[in-house]
Amino acid sequence: MLIIKNAKIYTMADRIIDNGYIVIEDGKIVKVDDYNNEDLSKFQGEIIDANGMVVLPGLIDCHSHVGGMNFSERRSIDDLNEMTNNITADMEAIYGVDPQSQDFRYAYESGITTLGITPGSGNVICGLVFATKTYGDNIFDMSIKNPVALKVALGGNPKRTYGDRKLSPSSRMAIPSIIIDLFDKTERYMKDKEAAQLGRKDMPSYDKNLEAIIPVLKKEMPLKIHCTQFDTMTAIEITKRFDLNFSLDHAWGASEYMEEIVDSGCSIVFGPVGSIKSFGEARLIDIESVAELDNRGVLTALTTDAPILSIDSLIHHAGEAVRSGLEVERALKMITINPAKILGLDDRIGSIEEGKDADILLFQGIPAYNTNAKLINTIINGEVVFSFNAI
Repeated sequence: MLIIKNAKIYTMADRIIDNGYIVIEDGKIVKVDDYNNEDLSKFQGEIIDANGMVVLPGLIDCHSHVGGMNFSERRSIDDLNEMTNNITADMEAIYGVDPQSQDFRYAYESGITTLGITPGSGNVICGLVFATKTYGDNIFDMSIKNPVALKVALGGNPKRTYGDRKLSPSSRMAIPSIIIDLFDKTERYMKDKEAAQLGRKDMPSYDKNLEAIIPVLKKEMPLKIHCTQFDTMTAIEITKRFDLNFSLDHAWGASEYMEEIVDSGCSIVFGPVGSIKSFGEARLIDIESVAELDNRGVLTALTTDAPILSIDSLIHHAGEAVRSGLEVERALKMITINPAKILGLDDRIGSIEEGKDADILLFQGIPAYNTNAKLINTIINGEVVFSFNAI
């Protein structure tokens, strides 16, 4: 048992406890409440006195390539882009991830306790996303849920990948055509399977790509769409056609399509915000749009797209959102409970509530507000995996 006392707790469940305590047992939060000189002797275990500290749930980046792409080693590694076919719906990102990558250590030493790891965006239909804790040595044990979404990509990435080979898609207009044709084919496949189960026709030949898409069309799993300002309306029109749950990931230029985004009911995974503002896909990186998205009720999270930008910059992304007009607590939700909801895992992670996983951070100062805020401890599944004093 682990007890944290005398803490200012940002629960991310619409409650800030100025002087609170948390009791952790078997990797779960079993009690969180106001301290008020309560006798904690009834709880037997290690005590962390967090006097003067701020406590948060573990941070979450729900769009990451950590462990499957690595640009910080001596050689570049990319095991999350199977760019031999523009449709690889059945590919599972979990099989391309190395838990020994130093980026996992960078993550939990920076307070990121959960990642949504996605295949890259070289293909139109990229593959299956999974969610994982950042501490451990076996990615299958670390995994929380697999899959959590199907990744597709619009725009320059698949266009460049295949256009350079004189293959499809070589134009922006070819990409939605590929997606629509595939989803139409999946709907026919589903109907044929249903008819076969009723004895009306033979069972169609098994198709692993179509099988991966079925949960999306049944709205059992969301579509995660790599999308920037050029493709926002394309993404919305495709998903409207098939009545899908989806998120727009990266979403630069969201301010130009605010009404359409709100009406679509999608969620937004915005970022990274440190990319170079230039021509093409990165023309408009409007971090100020996240405050308006939040005000309009759009479920919004922030991403570093690590290792495109370093995973330890997630807090800085939240700080930039605050600097652009977002309230601190709402910015912190964008790196805790909001991405947990987007991953469909808010019953386990993203806030400090009884029954949830004990993924907890202790800070000196308020991250995203105090520029000198320092992470003191990272706790994952009730285990202290990082201590600043131990460095």
